[in-house]
Amino acid sequence: MSRRRVEKHDLDAQRWVISYADFITLLFALFVVLYAISSVNEEKYRQVAESFAGVFSRPQVADAQPGGESNVDPTGLSIYQNGTANQASQTIRIVPPKAENSAALRAIGEQLQLQFKKLISSGHVAVQSNNLWVALELSANLVYPEGGALPAITTDPVFERVARIVKAYDNPIHVEGYTDNQPISSDLFPSNWELSAARAAGVVRILEMNGVPPQRMAAVGFGEYQPMSDNSTETGRRVNRRIVIVITRDRKTQRVVSAFGSEQVSEDAVSSIMTESGLPESEIKTLTDEQGQIHFNRQTPTQAADTTTLTSPENSSEQAQESPQ
Repeated sequence: MSRRRVEKHDLDAQRWVISYADFITLLFALFVVLYAISSVNEEKYRQVAESFAGVFSRPQVADAQPGGESNVDPTGLSIYQNGTANQASQTIRIVPPKAENSAALRAIGEQLQLQFKKLISSGHVAVQSNNLWVALELSANLVYPEGGALPAITTDPVFERVARIVKAYDNPIHVEGYTDNQPISSDLFPSNWELSAARAAGVVRILEMNGVPPQRMAAVGFGEYQPMSDNSTETGRRVNRRIVIVITRDRKTQRVVSAFGSEQVSEDAVSSIMTESGLPESEIKTLTDEQGQIHFNRQTPTQAADTTTLTSPENSSEQAQESPQ
């Protein structure tokens, strides 16, 4: 009679259970950690919420000082009339636009017209001027080789004459670069954005080399997105490839004009954006009261006792609660 064979169990086949148990343990530990770090500290959350509410909430009409009238400034800040000034406080001067800057614009426009009379008659250059800025437009075909951003050496006399005129004044300058809609893709210029910005920057650099202070200048690239003519024809594309050197009345005008482009915004529109307050030259002084609140006092030279206090936004909500109903 044959002996019965005893089957041996394969213990290695059950080792997966240990690995599975380790995995479940680690997964449980992960969820425990996630739960622990997701618990919200209500006190810190409240402090953050109050901070953001204080920053973004608009100030309300605040309590007027005795003997004064309160109203609301067009900027949205609460105003106190007939406040008191602290002579030891820091002073910030508000200066209206200088009349000499506008006069300088007229002189610059006249000189550019005179210097580039031949190029203007040939259609390669155009000069546009108003009370806020003077724009000298140069055809890109005159200044650059096709697809290039380095001005041709033959145009050096043009930029030398421009620099000779503008460096005698203090008006800000920015250079606008424009292209047509023909696609360009290279290591240097992946798109027309880079090409237009590089062309504008190249003109700024040449003006600096000719003595124009760099802190007066900026370069702006508009690419193909502000065409002057139809890009469907070669003539239109030639018109759209251009460089515009813009000399503005002051920094505020420069910021507005460079944001929209000198050829896309009118003098009236810029004047509306930069509506002057109509206030005479005045002084703004920072004040801190006994409660640590910060105020700003506006005091004109002719009315030393009559000042205006602007409450800072971070303190306006607290003052609004104290105002009489």
